[in-house]
Amino acid sequence: MFSKIKQTISLLKDVDLTAIAKLSEKVDLSEVMTAVGGLDDRQLKGLMKMLKSQSKKGKKQIPEVDGDFYDLALQLTPEQRALQLKVRAFMEKEIEPIANDFWNRAEFPHHVIPKFAELNIAGLAYHGYGCAGETFLTEGIIAMELARVDVSLSTFFGVHSGLAMGSIYLCGSEEQKQHWLPKMQRMEKIGAFGLTEPDVGSGAAGGLGTTCKKEGDEWVLNGQKKWIGNATFADVIIIWARDVDSDQVKGFLVEKGAEGFSVEKMEDKMALRTVQNGLITLENCRITESNRLQNANSFKDTASVLKMTRAAVAWQAVGCARGAYENALAYTTKREQFGRPIASFQLIQNHLVEMLSNLTAMQTLCFRLSQLQDQELLTDEHASLAKVFCSMRTRDVVSRAREVMGGNGILLEHNVARFVADAEAIYSYEGTKEINTLIVGRAITGFSAFVS
Repeated sequence: MFSKIKQTISLLKDVDLTAIAKLSEKVDLSEVMTAVGGLDDRQLKGLMKMLKSQSKKGKKQIPEVDGDFYDLALQLTPEQRALQLKVRAFMEKEIEPIANDFWNRAEFPHHVIPKFAELNIAGLAYHGYGCAGETFLTEGIIAMELARVDVSLSTFFGVHSGLAMGSIYLCGSEEQKQHWLPKMQRMEKIGAFGLTEPDVGSGAAGGLGTTCKKEGDEWVLNGQKKWIGNATFADVIIIWARDVDSDQVKGFLVEKGAEGFSVEKMEDKMALRTVQNGLITLENCRITESNRLQNANSFKDTASVLKMTRAAVAWQAVGCARGAYENALAYTTKREQFGRPIASFQLIQNHLVEMLSNLTAMQTLCFRLSQLQDQELLTDEHASLAKVFCSMRTRDVVSRAREVMGGNGILLEHNVARFVADAEAIYSYEGTKEINTLIVGRAITGFSAFVS
């Protein structure tokens, strides 16, 4: 009998003392111990099994929230992984606490730019000019990490580092590269990219409304650009215009304060509210020949920039989806209904697994996409397929993330509502789903379905 009681006491040591105290209020523990002493071995074994089961319930370990289900991080080099975690720590410490506030007020946190600069990630995949010369895979991983916390800040960075710096890197003269890229890499000068117009979005290749005309040693620019991220405060804006004499697209470096250049902040957006999009007006804006991108002489040159950055936008979609999924998963393990976490319910788990399936497919697709880019095998259709698939799947992921949160899903404080709204912007910019679909369709059929 004594050995049986000793076994039971040993087991009870693992039980929450608070629970024992509460139990003593309901029953006489001395009577319980006497009763236990009268049990045979079979009965005692059953009791101990029950007590162990109850003990485990109190110590249930919830798995760590991690959207990298296939452990793609294991494919990174130690240096790549260290940079990824460095950026993640920065975003979680510096950006996450302020993201909702600035998004809600549609204002930009200019004070974080010097901190961004300290990460040393601008122009990450470019070689020379102070840039790191990293792989496009590393660049993609970083784009994901930025968007995982704040798609708006990721967009700001993508415009500056990808579109603006990329235009100079691919289309600028050596002198232009030497002048601008080191300063932009250090984020001492911020860039913007002006292609889209009020009446010309997807049809940019077919004829821009903004024109340029050579007059002596200067070019005269006239027209408007719309949706231009960073435009209200950028130091240099890449403006694409149609040469009225040759009918070819050319690029220009338009500096802040240039005569004939004005910008108006766009208001009332439902997505990427932190991004300062501008409506640019060019009225006889005179630009010197030295500020014309010397290697941008047709829309093909513009397209080369878009092809390079479109892969990063696909990664950005992954980040948006991952942020929504991880926040939603964490929420479901804490939110209780009917006496237990909603993560324990079948319908919620179905949503979570659907989200994870889409997210994992997106991540593996983009991983391979970046590998192709690093091997210089990337084609327009490769980038377009990733943009199409990832932007569509992201929409589905953020929708389910909002759904498992119920009404709380539309509140900024739960860190999913922003992703739901921002996914709509990703779906449309850097080529709409329809335009990118036609690029892929042309590649696989041999027939162009574009309106000519």
